Amino acid sequence: MVSIDGQRLLDDLRVLRGFGATGTGVVRPTFSDADMAARHWLREQMEAAGLDATIDGVGNVVGRSPNPAPALLIGSHSDTQPTGGWLDGAMGVMYAIEIARSLRDDPDTNGMAIDTVAWSDEEGTYTSCLGSSSFVGALTDADLLDANAEGETVAAAIERVGLASTPRSRLDPGRQIGYLEAHIEQGPHLEDAGLQIGVVTSIVGIRAVRIRFVGEQNHAGTTPMARRRDAGAAMFRFGAELHERMAAVAGPTSVWTVGDAHLVPGAPSIVPGAAEMVLQYRDPDEATLDAMRAAVSELVAETNDAGPVDVDATAGRSPIAPTQMDPELRRHLAEAAERTVPGSWTEMPSAAGHDPMVLSGHLPCGMLFVPSIGGISHDFAENSADDDIVTGCQVLADATAAILSAAQRA
Repeated sequence: MVSIDGQRLLDDLRVLRGFGATGTGVVRPTFSDADMAARHWLREQMEAAGLDATIDGVGNVVGRSPNPAPALLIGSHSDTQPTGGWLDGAMGVMYAIEIARSLRDDPDTNGMAIDTVAWSDEEGTYTSCLGSSSFVGALTDADLLDANAEGETVAAAIERVGLASTPRSRLDPGRQIGYLEAHIEQGPHLEDAGLQIGVVTSIVGIRAVRIRFVGEQNHAGTTPMARRRDAGAAMFRFGAELHERMAAVAGPTSVWTVGDAHLVPGAPSIVPGAAEMVLQYRDPDEATLDAMRAAVSELVAETNDAGPVDVDATAGRSPIAPTQMDPELRRHLAEAAERTVPGSWTEMPSAAGHDPMVLSGHLPCGMLFVPSIGGISHDFAENSADDDIVTGCQVLADATAAILSAAQRA
């Protein structure tokens, strides 16, 4: 068993929490002053752990062990949602640094190579998974033109924070044999089941559909009900029926959400001439995602046939395919969990997106979860018990040592 320092881990997590601390949460969006200050502090912690650490040209903080291959890359993201929690992403980054320190300090493991990373903009302030996309060479010139809510592009932000001439780190496939990430669950399943560790089997695929309704704008007082082509009423009817259609084809872990809807022109005395809603749906199975999309298409066709409003549906975002975690890394994580918390762990899919969605096509990936109190995340109330945080790090550290030991023998 690797001897981690649980108190040191918790203390450092609380220091990191201070960058952008707001009430019980953290406001540390990508390329903000708080974000960049945190990245410089993380680089210092990686250097103190004996790593060669840099902040690269898109803001990734990367620590490279002086030990030769094989190396495991461990990390997560350090940016937050606009009103985020203190553990989302940050916990996995501090796990990586604590594991690098702990393995370095143990004579039995100090020859193992741990590379660490704090990814940039996983949360999509500018463009989702900016740092990991750059790391695997998937970042395009078009991505650099993506902008935040204030209209600043990725390229302009990189210029503003002084990274425009800084090289971007890239995956070293001759060195790095896999990627491990720990994360809070961001859901209620572990806590509800009384379990301490989740070994992630897959990350859900994510699709979205933008559904537009076109009717006829008119006066709300003088237009008889029978003559109305009310786009708003059509959207509300569609939304109610949509829930039933999706439930009929959904899998056991499917979810779907209409989190964005609006009327045009959106005035109390005007019959809406247009309306729009964005449906997002998630599932770990591609066939189930296809069935959910077919259900939407069927309902659109029926609504058009019935009238009096015209409906069309287009992709609301680039689809993200389901991502499977590497079986061998999963096995090591499961064995480490059983040694540390026998019977108090489970295998489970991730219902949220994470950087391994980008990395897994280039590098074997494994993930573990620790419980989220109340299942809350992306909110200032996000939290996990100290004991669960430390336990998760112990499991990840033991799995890391086992993976590298096996790789060195191979």
